[in-house]
Amino acid sequence: MTEKLLYDQTDHIVTLTFNMPETRNALTDRDLCVAIVAAMHRINADQSVRCAIVTGAGKAFSSGGNLKHMRDKESIFGGDAVDAKDGYRSGIQQVAKAMWECEVPLIAAVNGPSYGAGCDTTCLCDIRIASTAATFAENFVRVGLISGDGGAWLLPRQVGLSRAAEMTFTADPVDAATALEWGLVSSVVEPEELLPEARKLAARIAKNPPRQLRMAKRLLREGLNTRLDTVLELAAAYQGACHQTKDHMEAVNSLLEKRDADFTGR
Repeated sequence: MTEKLLYDQTDHIVTLTFNMPETRNALTDRDLCVAIVAAMHRINADQSVRCAIVTGAGKAFSSGGNLKHMRDKESIFGGDAVDAKDGYRSGIQQVAKAMWECEVPLIAAVNGPSYGAGCDTTCLCDIRIASTAATFAENFVRVGLISGDGGAWLLPRQVGLSRAAEMTFTADPVDAATALEWGLVSSVVEPEELLPEARKLAARIAKNPPRQLRMAKRLLREGLNTRLDTVLELAAAYQGACHQTKDHMEAVNSLLEKRDADFTGR
């Protein structure tokens, strides 16, 4: 049986690939949801991982929901209203929580169409790089639904409320150039350059001390919803811990000695 999520680690970088091109990597498949959640837990538990890339196999990043499953009331869409609610809570919403709580920086390498839950999944990542073939659509109303995976919370934080409302209410796709203009992605590259560019960026991130990367990401997350004084208090505690690490001293010494640092996570 083909793995629905590919997990590959090279040095300190993990690449996760949605591997269901026959469904354009539909994220409402229960097995795929379980695999993504497990991968996030695996990354969090592995201190050797400093950065992760998320991409899709085939021509699409993700089509979001599987239309055949919607029609046939299968997978997370099955049963009555209560069953569907439970299906979302135990399926795609667990993916959203696990990806949002991933401790290492996540880079979305968006290789093609990213619709519905696929679009929202890119927003769960810290950085997005798009191929020129990428498109983004918050197209839930087009299929008579609303975002069930946190898109109403995620998308405005990436593009602002007005543009998020435009994407949500029209359900129209946004091309890569527009996504760049709106700040939804950091850069746009040719398709053949997408993964190499994502790996270069991941390498720039992964050269830094691993525990400090995880703490820095946590501070950014807390800063989205927490008062400044609370973030300052948390930052002070984190700084106190950082000052006691061997990696902090290695960073300082390597700069003073004009050499590359060798971080151990200690």
